[in-house]
Amino acid sequence: MYEKEFFIIGHFLLGAAAIAAFGAVIMLLWNWLMPAIFGWTAICFWQALGLLALCRILFGSMGVRFGRMKHHHRNPIREKWQNMTPEEQKEFLKNRRCFDRDFGHDFFHNDRFEK
Repeated sequence: MYEKEFFIIGHFLLGAAAIAAFGAVIMLLWNWLMPAIFGWTAICFWQALGLLALCRILFGSMGVRFGRMKHHHRNPIREKWQNMTPEEQKEFLKNRRCFDRDFGHDFFHNDRFEK
């Protein structure tokens, strides 16, 4: 019973530590590069966390896809292949021609599928 609570608390602490580490890295990189390159002022840890949040909002997905990318990666040929029986797959590959206009031969030779 307590394992689930420790698991949740552990993940929460790990997430908080990761956010703090990213904020610290952003602060150190900013304070090392930006004043030297552009003459901008140094930032504190909380400003670095705010910058991290702003960049994730503007450029990142915040780990949420909302299902919008799911439909763009649909591959109808793969779906057709997965719905074929092994015999249909074998026949499909035997009849598939590669460069037949230039070379005039089957890319998938019949002896490949006799095993």
